[in-house]
Formats: sequence, structure tokens, C-alpha cells
Amino acid sequence: MKTRIASAALAALLCAVAAPALAQEAAKPAAQVDFGNVRPPQPTSPYTKQAKALMTSKAFKAAKATLAAGYEQTVEDIVTLTEIPAPPFGEAEKGKAYLAMLAKEGLTDLDTDAAGNVMGLRKGTGGGGLLVVAAHLDTVFPASTDVKVRRDGDKLYAPGIGDDTVGLGSILAILRAINAAGIQTKSDILFVGDVGEEGPGDLRGMKELFFKGKYKDKIDAFISLEPSGPTVIVNGGVGSKRYKTTFKGPGGHSMGDFGTVNPAFALADAARQFGELKVPSDPRTVYNIGLLEGGTSVNSIPFAVSMTVDMRSSGKAELKAVEDAYLAILPKAVEAENAARSTKRGVISLDNKMVGDRPVGETPANSPFVQQLAAVGDALGKPMGYVAGSTDANIPMSLGKPAVTLGAGFVTFRGHSLEEGMEVNKARDVESIAVTMAQILMVAGAK
Repeated sequence: MKTRIASAALAALLCAVAAPALAQEAAKPAAQVDFGNVRPPQPTSPYTKQAKALMTSKAFKAAKATLAAGYEQTVEDIVTLTEIPAPPFGEAEKGKAYLAMLAKEGLTDLDTDAAGNVMGLRKGTGGGGLLVVAAHLDTVFPASTDVKVRRDGDKLYAPGIGDDTVGLGSILAILRAINAAGIQTKSDILFVGDVGEEGPGDLRGMKELFFKGKYKDKIDAFISLEPSGPTVIVNGGVGSKRYKTTFKGPGGHSMGDFGTVNPAFALADAARQFGELKVPSDPRTVYNIGLLEGGTSVNSIPFAVSMTVDMRSSGKAELKAVEDAYLAILPKAVEAENAARSTKRGVISLDNKMVGDRPVGETPANSPFVQQLAAVGDALGKPMGYVAGSTDANIPMSLGKPAVTLGAGFVTFRGHSLEEGMEVNKARDVESIAVTMAQILMVAGAK
């Protein structure tokens, strides 16, 4: 299924990787991400009638009215949180502030876990399992970055305001709305502000939540919120493998020790071979050398040089194949350099460290969980588009748990840049957040 992307932030989030269309979805029209683009109803989900009943109920209308009445507070929350720096591995202050905000909305079992995730529980009436709704605290920006929010008309600018502070703000808005409307759910809902979603964090917050924390064997379903349009469901998880590969040698003077083995040549050989790998386009599989480091001066044979590489795919076998191919190249490059030049002063050695491991996963579009989410779009006449991305949902997907990433409800732009921003449009944003609220209530068994 082709999906037209309406937001640059969404394009960054999804890593420009679209999930292959499932056979049963082939007959559906191309999904439109723009919320304002009204399409004729395409009732494909068996839960569409239930979704219509929910969204036309008195309680849901009251909750939506609360979203509108509290819109300025939601924007204020986003500004407040944005202005608290949250670099990778430095989310503690923002987490503390967010936990206090969750407490104000009446959540119980408030907690900060060993990784730094903050969370609180909204108890259900029973019979629905435990649903996690999360947004990540961390941004890509270092602690020294100026994160003061500035306003220019209907646009707010600050590093991190979109990815993913809008998600944190939407959670608070939805909590206030369903509490004010007195909406009960069968499921307990654990609301989480998590750490480590961005690159260097390597999903450490989700790994703590699902593998080590007190909820690790209790979570039945998972939703993360990220900046994107309201008619997109990220139901595929793009996996990645990242390595920092260092070649070491004896070093020396570029003239006096000419002919001695040089780790830079070994690296160059490995990089050349890596760049010649053939990878499939379906499922889309990619690789990159993102960082090159090492050396001490132009007239010195380096003691060590390194490259940091990234390999990604939405196919588990394909990701393993490109990883295996890369790992096979490295010892050959070492061997070739040790054979090509003198090892009198020492040999080339290899230090290869994994620095990122995100698993591949998928929650099928025809699964009951996704179909309940899709029913909201069908009920509105805005069919959902299905895509794959690298998000917090990768971890539960890889465990076979129902998991997706949904839109946080705001239009954002220039993600991961110093000009990152969000648009403020009350009517549009309330409608978008209401879609996400309806989706959460659908899978939580709203009464």
C-alpha cells in the first residue's frame, strides 16, 4: 500500500521504509495521511460499528470537548517539557517533571524504574489485560543545546519539541479527557514516559520495561505515540544492527616506518567490500557508514581507526544476512593488510563492538488488535495506512505482543534539526488527538 506522507517528521520517524502491502489489504485505496482529506467510508474492519458507537457516545463527545477546552494547557505542557533538556542518557530531570504531571492526573502505582522510565497506572474494571501507552522522553540533542521555545505565528520552534514531546503532551491531554468524561476501560492502562528511544539509547527503556522491570511478564499490548498523521498505523518494526569497528596497529612515522601495516588501509578495504554488498529492495534493506574516526596527525601511521556502521531491514532474515556478510568481511581485511605490509613492529588487530540492536517485528494488519485501531479510521471515512518504522514498538513486536505506534496528533516539521517545530492549530489538533484517544479506548475496552 502506498502511503502519502504529510509530515517531514513522519518521514524521519519511519526511516523512509514502507511495509509491504498485505494481500488482504491490496484492494483498499491508498491511505491519505492528511486528516482533512475526507474520503468516502470504506468499512473494512469488523469493529467499525463498535468504533462508530464509541465516537458517537455521550461520554466520548464529553471527552473530546475536554480536549478542546484544555488545548492551551496541552500546548503549555509541551512547551514546559521541551524546555527541560533530555539528551540520550540524560532524561532524569524531564522524567521527574513528567512523573509529577502524571500524578496530577490521578494515576496510581507511580514509579521510576532502573532505566529511568517513569510511569503510572490507570486501573480498569477488569477482564482486559494490561495496555501500555508510551511516549519517549529523550531527544537526539546534546545537553548544551538551547531548548528554549520560540513562537512565530502559529509555529513553535525548539529542538525536541516534535520528537517526541508532542507524544508526552498528547498522553496528558487524553488522560484529562477520559477522566473528565468518566470513561472506564476493561484494561488497566500503564502510561509511560520512556528513555532511550533515540539512536544511542538503543531502546534501553523498552528493554527494561519488557525484559527486567516489574511489568515484564504482565504487558498484554502496547501503543507508542510519535509525531505523525492520525491515519497511519506503524505496525512493522524496522530492525537494525550497529557496530563500531576499530582496526588497531603498531603505528609509526609516515616516512621512517613506511611499509609497516596500517589500520587505515584495513579499514578502507573493509569499507570498500561493505559498499559492494548487494541487498534486496523488498523487504527494503539498507546499510551505511556514518562515522569515521582515528589517527593523530597527517604524517603518522595511525595506531587505531574506526568506523561506525548501521544496517537496517524490515525482514529478519535479510537483516541477519547483511550483518553476517559485514562480519565476514572484517577478518579478511585484517588478514589482507597483515599480508600486504610488514608486521615486524606488530600486526593489525580487530575490535568490533555492537553498539545498537533493534529487533525486527510486525503486528499483522489483519490481527484483531490492529483491526480495532483501523476501525476508527474506517468509521471516519479515513482508512488507515500501514507502514514500518524504528520505534519503541519494535521490542514488544519482536516478542509477539500486539504493538503499534500511532500519531501524537500534532503536525511537526524539521525533526532532529535545530529548527524542529510544531504547528498550533486547535481545531485540527483536537480532531487528530481525538482519533488517537478513540483508538486507545477501542483496544482498552472502553465502557
